[in-house]
Amino acid sequence: MSRPRARTLVAAGVCLVLLVTVVAVVRLTEGWTGSVTVLANWSGAEREQFERAVRPFEEEHRIDVVYQGSSALSQVLAADLAAGTQPDVAVLPGPGELTAYAAEGRLRPLDGLFEAGDYDGFWVPRVAGRDGRERTYWLPVKTGLKSMVWHGGGLSGDGIGRAAGEPDRWCVGMESGATSGWPGTDWVEDILLQQAGAEVYARWANGDLPWTDPRVRKAWRTWGAMVGAGDRSRVGRLLQDNFARDCPRRNLEHLGSFRDSHWKQSAGDFVHSAEVIPGAREGADHWEVSGDLAALLNPTDEARKLIRFLADPGTRLPDFTAHRKAAAPAGPEDAPRRRIGSVLRGAERRLCWDASDTMPANLRDAFHRAVLRFLVSPGELDSLLRELEALSGDRRPTLPVCGGG
Repeated sequence: MSRPRARTLVAAGVCLVLLVTVVAVVRLTEGWTGSVTVLANWSGAEREQFERAVRPFEEEHRIDVVYQGSSALSQVLAADLAAGTQPDVAVLPGPGELTAYAAEGRLRPLDGLFEAGDYDGFWVPRVAGRDGRERTYWLPVKTGLKSMVWHGGGLSGDGIGRAAGEPDRWCVGMESGATSGWPGTDWVEDILLQQAGAEVYARWANGDLPWTDPRVRKAWRTWGAMVGAGDRSRVGRLLQDNFARDCPRRNLEHLGSFRDSHWKQSAGDFVHSAEVIPGAREGADHWEVSGDLAALLNPTDEARKLIRFLADPGTRLPDFTAHRKAAAPAGPEDAPRRRIGSVLRGAERRLCWDASDTMPANLRDAFHRAVLRFLVSPGELDSLLRELEALSGDRRPTLPVCGGG
């Protein structure tokens, strides 16, 4: 089964090289000075936003930005690196794989390409390279807030709590193509964070706390009870609903800040998930976050200029930014967006990375599949957790999963 996939990925890398060559020849005849290749998993509106954002860069520097999008980002990048056809810049979701690539000497340091003080150290940590020296290897070009429960404008206070106790009021939206299941991993992670605290959460994310630990098991069972896992009358819908098209705004959603436009249409708002998670610790206030992080693989002049451009607070990138100097939304209708931005930029002592984004790709994918199986057969939880624990045995570079404090 792996050979067709390998041939496909190698072919994708070859096609990118050919595309870059053709574009470069055309541009050079028009007076352009070069090109820079970017690999990311943005599609649709996100890709359009990115391409609009880099047009001023292209016009000013006469450098063409050649974008390659892929939903199989990890596999494509691994194949490109093996073939020596890696992109100049790769944008990966979360720091897990990037930390491993830095330790292998695959990434080039970004020190000096932007003002480190423009971001909190949580977003731009210094990690060890192959020589053991600690440097900055990635830049957040898009960030997202999680640990959010969205609700309609007609709900407040006790009404949100009562609705959260009714499984039928939750839109779980598990179907997401090749990455189906990730909304469920967000649930389990967030419940563990709010119930057990940041220290336990970070140990688990780094592979230092077993999947079979009672606190991890409790998080899964809590989620199952909240959404009605095993209920045959509901499971089919839980698995087949796609959050992007099937979630009515009258329900509750446990999804990130990227859903703000969906809820804006009904004057929706959000509360911290700890307000509705059973067994959340008193005073629980950590937020799970995500981020698309740009890393430099080929240190060309063009690629370095692009990194500097992406770090400019005036560059209009997709969704939310963690750049402290970027302008905040100003309109009265943008109050939820201002709250989101405030947390992402200023609450670094209460931020934790999405745990699955810190895990090796094979473990992350198995986690996605496990939550789907759990929804159907919650009685198999112990078996699922043993399977996940068996996959997490390999040691990996330790990450600063949560901000200090």
